Amino acid sequence: MALVFPKVLVSGSSGLVGSALVPALTRGGYEVTHLVRSGPSGEGRLVWDPARGIGSEFVSGFDAVVHLAGEPIVGRWTEAKKRRIVESRVLPTKHLAEALARSSQPPRVLICASAIGYYGDRGDEVLREASGPGQLLTSQMCQQWEAATEAAAIAGIRTVNLRTGIVLSASGGALKKMLPPFRLGIGGNMGNGRQWMSWVDLQDVVGAILHTLKTDSLQGPVNVTAPNPVTNATFTKTLASVLSRPAIFPMPAFAARLVFGQMADELLLASQRVEPAKLLASGYVFQRQDLRGSLQAILRK
Repeated sequence: MALVFPKVLVSGSSGLVGSALVPALTRGGYEVTHLVRSGPSGEGRLVWDPARGIGSEFVSGFDAVVHLAGEPIVGRWTEAKKRRIVESRVLPTKHLAEALARSSQPPRVLICASAIGYYGDRGDEVLREASGPGQLLTSQMCQQWEAATEAAAIAGIRTVNLRTGIVLSASGGALKKMLPPFRLGIGGNMGNGRQWMSWVDLQDVVGAILHTLKTDSLQGPVNVTAPNPVTNATFTKTLASVLSRPAIFPMPAFAARLVFGQMADELLLASQRVEPAKLLASGYVFQRQDLRGSLQAILRK
């Protein structure tokens, strides 16, 4: 029987995924409390300091916790940016997991964001949840991020680490950054275009979280990517076609590194051919499995 989680605590509720998840939870009859960093506590809001943590009494009594907060990764990776990316994920997650583990009424499930950056740059290798980690900075960060949930898992809380791919949405993330040049007809392959891009429609990220809340068999790492990854060249060609624009201005790898710094190697040029094995095995049906259909639906809005 599917479990019901009437009281859900959500961090990162104003981010790309959180802002789509909260309305879906509300429509589904869930009572959502936002875990936020500033402003007054009150009806539907719980304030905490991620760097210092939160008292276990404040997080007691929730049926589920969805932890999505973290510094956005899109942008030039200066040393300060890289530090914020790591620090905004690892220590706050550890504090939250420990508080939940100590609480008198712990949740039945903790769902924590992670990323397919865990796998590093792996060429054509098909990557499933059992695949080992890579060697990039994002790989190291994701390992630390997932390890930070350990206290909750040890306490018997079903703990899920969502290894999310490139989230497609016109309102944020990588696609929003890509749209202006492609709409001007000056988009093109990144590097040689042969690297795999494991994308996922925002609608399916929300769907996967709702499914995970109610599916006891899901725990540990769970890949959240569409079942049909594509190469960068295919992604580029498809996006240009949907926009009815040419895509004839490739960005060589050296130029990408000049513009984006380390982010180019970590996110734009790395190849990750990821399969959502656990989601598919648990019965989740992707709403948007085809890249062209996903882009058409997103860009119609």
